[in-house]
Amino acid sequence: MKRNGMKEKLRAGEPVFGVSVMIPSPQIVEMIGAAGFDWVLLDCEHGTLTLESVELMAMAAEACGITAIARPATRSPEHILQVLDRGVMGVQVPHVNTAEDAREVIAAVKYHPLGRRGLAAGTRAAAYDSHGTLAEYVQAANEATLIAVQLEEQAAIDNIDGLLKVEGIDVFFIGPSDLSQSMGHPGNPKAPLVAEAIESSFRKMLAAGRIPGTPASPENVREVLRTGVRYIYTHLPRLLSGSARAYLKSARG
Repeated sequence: MKRNGMKEKLRAGEPVFGVSVMIPSPQIVEMIGAAGFDWVLLDCEHGTLTLESVELMAMAAEACGITAIARPATRSPEHILQVLDRGVMGVQVPHVNTAEDAREVIAAVKYHPLGRRGLAAGTRAAAYDSHGTLAEYVQAANEATLIAVQLEEQAAIDNIDGLLKVEGIDVFFIGPSDLSQSMGHPGNPKAPLVAEAIESSFRKMLAAGRIPGTPASPENVREVLRTGVRYIYTHLPRLLSGSARAYLKSARG
């Protein structure tokens, strides 16, 4: 099992910066690595990624020295297992609303004695049964695999105190778009009710010694860092559209 450099940075108190990718392309992953990002989010919830493309993009991430995290289509154990067996170094699991939801995620991600993830020797995650013993792989995987849970509904905010008591979660990620919709302000996370929910959640995470995460744009990333968030990504389309607008403004100006 490979070391998870991104998880080590987070534990050391460093921020990590990633890019969310929704389309199948190992080459885009290579570009993200070449640009200097720490990690890539392979989005199977909203994107068109297949299991085959997740595997190829995880290979590309390793080749260029960044960490691949997958967002499974749902928080079901089946969807979590499928992306982990492709060799990603962690999962960012959507729609986790209760402490029991979080414990079920841990059970799906970790092997015994921490969970009940299905164990197969011939997967890419297990290096195709070619290094060491399966027992050694299990121990290494339980240590290296990162778990981020997405708090993106009103219920998650209501239950945050219980969620933060669940040991074994590495990152508590606020999803502002879905949260704004759940709270009656779709697409407007700056609505006072939503903004206060997000800010109070970050404060509670930090007070509990947990790691907050959320997306950030080039315009607000410094503001996000000031809140104490350390697990940050931006969306590939936003990077492309921002660069395209700047280029065309310069070209046509």
